[in-house]
Amino acid sequence: MLPGSSIGQRLVLTSFGESHGRSIGAVLDGCPAGLEIDEKEIQEMLDLRKPGQNIISTQRKEGDVVEIVSGVFRGFTTGAPITMLIWNADQKSKDYENLKTKLRPGHSDYPAMMKYNQFNDHRGGGRFSGRLTATHVMGGAIARKLLKKTLGIKINSFTTQIGKIKMEKEFNEKMSKLIYKNEVRCPEEKTAKKMRESILDAKKKGDSLGGIIESISTNVPVGLGEPIFSSLESDLSKAIFSIPSVKGIEFGSGFRGSELFGSENNDLYAMKRGKIVTKTNNSGGILGGISNGMPITMRIAFKPASSIAQKQDTVDIKNKKDAILQVKGRHDPCVVPRAAPVVDSLVALTIADHALITGTIKPSL
Repeated sequence: MLPGSSIGQRLVLTSFGESHGRSIGAVLDGCPAGLEIDEKEIQEMLDLRKPGQNIISTQRKEGDVVEIVSGVFRGFTTGAPITMLIWNADQKSKDYENLKTKLRPGHSDYPAMMKYNQFNDHRGGGRFSGRLTATHVMGGAIARKLLKKTLGIKINSFTTQIGKIKMEKEFNEKMSKLIYKNEVRCPEEKTAKKMRESILDAKKKGDSLGGIIESISTNVPVGLGEPIFSSLESDLSKAIFSIPSVKGIEFGSGFRGSELFGSENNDLYAMKRGKIVTKTNNSGGILGGISNGMPITMRIAFKPASSIAQKQDTVDIKNKKDAILQVKGRHDPCVVPRAAPVVDSLVALTIADHALITGTIKPSL
């Protein structure tokens, strides 16, 4: 596989397939032997991101039914590479016939055509499609269970902002059960309703919205991360930026911290029940690229979905002339709600990888 198709050092996820190809899939290599896993557990996470579930997402109907074809025997991982497949079923490639030469604004069409000399699969975005995030979730579901079983790590990712509508309260553990109680994945009911209305309003106008997902990982041990070029922050950022539409990430106080005095932004140490903690968590649980035992907090910014129904100016690459394009097909008016389980998955994969690197998790359970 080319380097761009894989991520991780000890726990390596390789993604393959295209949006409108026969199948998409993932190979997870390096998972310790002895982890109890079955297709149902992976399917549960896939169901949280699959398309066609409600009117605020794309109406492409894909069951996203996963098949484990290697690496699991009698219900337990064997230590061998775990190969997982999803067969595509509801492609409508004809919707992309007019995109062979007309470049879609906001998409990867032009750079991909240039890089691959127009041999790339343009249907549905091909290899660049958000559909490939299902492969992240396949591997992430296993990593998530591994972390919970061995270290008690919990990861919660949720929608904190859609457009200009923001959550009013700070997230707490009790809210974790509310994340998937609504279509937008916001654990604040009143705000979730406003977010849903704003997405539907944008959809009626043939437009789209972006937003922010917050991710909080608790019970992370001290010492994960390999400075300088494989720090926990840099590897988490690399993983998160593999999600289409991600344009920004911050940890802890992030950009807000740049406005503070050091006396305000420093996290002061204290003892709590015999454990060293910090009174605040402006560092986002990471110092010097290494986890410090506090919750790892991240906020991820997603741009508005690029495929919109409005007519837009573009270029016809065949005749090198200006043109008008109206994108057809089934598309998300906002990708943020379906991205929450994807963020969960990539955070889990990265933390599990670093836990294996440090020996915090052993090669065999």
